[in-house]
Amino acid sequence: MQLRFSYDKKKVLQALRYHFVWQPEMRILLVVILCFDAATAVLYFIGKIRPEPFLLGSCIWLLFIVSVWYILPNSIYKRALTFQDTFHMIFKDEYIILENARGAVNWNWQQFTKFTESPNFFHLYFSPKSFFLVPKDNMSDEFKYELRILLNNKIMTEKK
Repeated sequence: MQLRFSYDKKKVLQALRYHFVWQPEMRILLVVILCFDAATAVLYFIGKIRPEPFLLGSCIWLLFIVSVWYILPNSIYKRALTFQDTFHMIFKDEYIILENARGAVNWNWQQFTKFTESPNFFHLYFSPKSFFLVPKDNMSDEFKYELRILLNNKIMTEKK
């Protein structure tokens, strides 16, 4: 199976948002912020506290959303030269070959810890924070189906 692709900025930013939102520490932080904000809202409206803690919780919530939705994805997109290249990817039973104008790399299936799927990408994870995005843009439905089967067989069963 072979695939040629380049990245679309809007879709990459959405995939990075997807990655951040599903990180356990981000989800825990989100729950803590929401609980703090809800508790301060209730205490403020029943007259137990002044409005400052409620406003602080609201500002923290807003800052969190802006950071995760805009600042983090845009900063990563700007720093990573990967998203500016065009790639040729070959999926084999033993490994994956990734090529661009500057060279090539072989990844054994054992190097991947997991994969996830977002609306526009397959996320191939090397570790909880390190991953490679494979766009679905140039894939037929049959290719996506075969790739899912290959990824399930090679990544999921290797880890069991």
